[in-house]
Amino acid sequence: MWGVAGFALLLVYTILRLGPIALETFGHQLRWYHWLALLLNVSLMAYSEGYRGFQKSFSPRVVARARYLQQHPRLLAVLFAPLYCMGYFQTTRRRQRATFGLTIGIIVLVVLIRSLDQPWRGIIDAGVVVGLSWGLISLLFFSVQAVTAAEFDYSPEVPEEHVS
Repeated sequence: MWGVAGFALLLVYTILRLGPIALETFGHQLRWYHWLALLLNVSLMAYSEGYRGFQKSFSPRVVARARYLQQHPRLLAVLFAPLYCMGYFQTTRRRQRATFGLTIGIIVLVVLIRSLDQPWRGIIDAGVVVGLSWGLISLLFFSVQAVTAAEFDYSPEVPEEHVS
């Protein structure tokens, strides 16, 4: 539970930080191309980040790793359960590389986007808020599913040496 809750809190925190910046966009005089960029970005982020990224991949894996951790507790993994569930350690080499690569990419994008002026920053942040909100909802959905179902058919992607 700590792993999923910790990650959910990270999503909530980010949504609450970026939401006001996204809303600030509507206080500016938006031209047709701003509206088009907003529509395209929100649609793209809902599909790519929300649906494909979170719902189809990341959220079920986070929950599967939390469920695996509950059944196979290890001290380090339990203490750092949110990081464990996100795949930063005790996962396959491929997943760990992907997780760290994605993290570095996100950090670079955050630094670049922070330098943008409004309304462009808000337009981008609106898409991120939509994607992260979709991710949070999918995380909660899969969490309920994992708790209520006898089987949860998603891989926790743990390396062979950790499988008991």
